[in-house]
Amino acid sequence: MTGHVETNVRLPPCAFTSLARVAARWGTSRDETVRRLLGEYVQAQEDWAPEERLTHISTVLRYPPMGLRAPAPRTVRPLRLRAEAGLLERARAVALRLPGQYERSHRDYQARTLTDAVMTAIAAAEHIEDDFLEDLLPLLRQRAAISLWRLAAAATATGPEKAVLAAARHAEEGGWPLEVCAEDLDGPDDEEPARMRRIQLVARVLEGEVAWHSPERSKVAANLARCLLSGPGARAREELLHEQGEGWHELYQDTLGAAGERRMQLLAGTTDYDFSGRGGTAVWRAHRRVELCDFEGWLLSRPVGNAPARRVDPPGWMLRMPGAWHAHAPDLTADGDLPQPYGQWVADGRLLCFPVAGRLAFWPLTPRPHAPGRAPVAGIEPLAAAAEQLRPGEVSEFIEAVLIDWAYEFEVEDEPSVSIALDLPVDRAVEFGFLTLQDQHARMAEARAGTLRTMDAVIEAFRQDDASDEKRLERLLRARGRTREFARLARGFDKRIGAKFRTVRPTWRWPGGSVADTLLSGSPPGLVQCLALWAHRNSKRIREDSMQNAWHRAFDQYGRRV
Repeated sequence: MTGHVETNVRLPPCAFTSLARVAARWGTSRDETVRRLLGEYVQAQEDWAPEERLTHISTVLRYPPMGLRAPAPRTVRPLRLRAEAGLLERARAVALRLPGQYERSHRDYQARTLTDAVMTAIAAAEHIEDDFLEDLLPLLRQRAAISLWRLAAAATATGPEKAVLAAARHAEEGGWPLEVCAEDLDGPDDEEPARMRRIQLVARVLEGEVAWHSPERSKVAANLARCLLSGPGARAREELLHEQGEGWHELYQDTLGAAGERRMQLLAGTTDYDFSGRGGTAVWRAHRRVELCDFEGWLLSRPVGNAPARRVDPPGWMLRMPGAWHAHAPDLTADGDLPQPYGQWVADGRLLCFPVAGRLAFWPLTPRPHAPGRAPVAGIEPLAAAAEQLRPGEVSEFIEAVLIDWAYEFEVEDEPSVSIALDLPVDRAVEFGFLTLQDQHARMAEARAGTLRTMDAVIEAFRQDDASDEKRLERLLRARGRTREFARLARGFDKRIGAKFRTVRPTWRWPGGSVADTLLSGSPPGLVQCLALWAHRNSKRIREDSMQNAWHRAFDQYGRRV
């Protein structure tokens, strides 16, 4: 077993029954049977185009449900897998991942790629019999599975999503398809084509990369599957889903606008919970994804552009690029290595490297004085050091953070919905001479008092809550002043009320502009690196606050009216 790794997946009992039949037929142990099945599955899947690869119907229906809300959590059992790490990774790579699913995330959004691989591998060798899955087409092509899930998403689309999708459809039908918008952006008056392009891109991302998930969408997918993927015409309807032709698009629009009895059929068995919040945050994430792509394009186009500033919304901050700083994405070498001297500059900590549009870009570069070509910006090492621990996909947002103008004064009508500020821990402010020790002690006392006030507010919220009782209040009162224990109790008693508790941190607000400008001003490298680290951390918090605001706005605008 040298070179093997061990993990497990959770499968319904019916899958174990089918697996046992295969093992008996082959005369192999269960471990060896699973490894052989996975090997054959991976070989077959890798030989097919991604849209032609197979998946088991249970994956798109997320059956059986798991987690705290599962009606019968003991209906699944763990299956131990012992196989070469490379085989497991290859199996994950060719398995089904639905739009909006990720490897590590909240359970509703988590992709079960290895579970899909095992279920599909077993079903390809032996039919899996289960009451819930009875009469459903067991294996379907991944493109068809995604089409089925998109229909479920359309049936459960919330107000914020429908508004975006309707606007995008109006733009295209009004003579503004994406190709026309892209051409007109080169003209002198590009405001309207830019707006039309933006809404269509947001709609495209919304339907794909950032879609929201919940068990209710899985229930709707099951309702659709029983209509489309069972009975004599199941294979023909799977073909319709796979082709995504005119017939499928008509079905999609009909599902999106379903009303009356048709809507009741689609939503049969679901709760009446209002998912406007999830829809609103999905729209926020779609806008953010498009905005970040445009920001990366702005970095790359700076040598021929003349815009030193850019508003990025969401969340609404203003970026300022110093001088002729820009990014560049050269062609890779024939063997796939970083082209030189860029690779050496990255190794020396003089450039940041990040992926963009399937290529690698390098930042910050500037034209060489009195010579052709590009060179790293002098003194950039503190920024590169601050980004050392980042994953490649995080680098562009780090660059964004160091370009934020923290001192920018917005007009009242352009004021962002969240506070755009860079707060440093007081100990770092003392370290760099911005505060005295006396100031630090005073701010720590203020923060402590603020934390106690939030505790009192949470206690009062529990006191006003009809579901609360005296024992809970007594335990909270005894924990008042002990931050971790209070937070644990409050969230354990009631997540909604407990989430209101926040520890107030002692901080000092940076009064200057961007981190990049601070570097150019000749500030000490330690200060520049510290500001870069905290600018990135603050930018994450600001984005989270902005997305949370989108959640609340969605309920205010569309809640209970969809």
